[in-house]
Amino acid sequence: MNKRNLFLLIFFISISVSGQTLYKFGDAKGLFMSVGVGPRFPINQFAKSQNLGVGFDVTFSYTDNAILPIFFYTGIGFQHNPGKQDFYKKSDYSSLSTNLLFVNSGVRYYFSPLLEQVILLMPIVDVGVNFGLFEKLHQFKLERNKANYVEEVFKGGAHVGVGFSMFILDVIAYYNYYPNNEYISFSLKANIPIFIKM
Repeated sequence: MNKRNLFLLIFFISISVSGQTLYKFGDAKGLFMSVGVGPRFPINQFAKSQNLGVGFDVTFSYTDNAILPIFFYTGIGFQHNPGKQDFYKKSDYSSLSTNLLFVNSGVRYYFSPLLEQVILLMPIVDVGVNFGLFEKLHQFKLERNKANYVEEVFKGGAHVGVGFSMFILDVIAYYNYYPNNEYISFSLKANIPIFIKM
């Protein structure tokens, strides 16, 4: 089984596990889809060669009256980080870009609203695990006589996020950990109800 097939298998297992909870717990249930986009800031070792990137994700979350204000979620996403010009000047590289395809799963907690009158504004905390397939394109300067290649690495990690929710829109800052590939992400998420049972 190659890495891409393993990655897709983990994603579908995550969805299946999340789907099993739809008919348990309380009577009132809700399934939501969110689409998020935002910048990705590499930090620590990852920041030495990679520049500011951009990413997006699609997330499915579930809750019901027995577990509110807790939401369980599973998502899939993609991001791209180009290389740094300063890194190219000091190395044999002419280009070093990183693409990340990931699945994640976790729990989100919604605190009591800070504002309710004009706009609903709730603080949120988000914790979960990540599984990512990193694809790095290594391109070298012609005079170095090195062969270009693509590197694929599968890594597990975790994330923690804090932010605010207006229920339809969420703004969340995340710290994302993968070994040697840590980054901070900011996501603006639009939430869409898929299924609600009262």
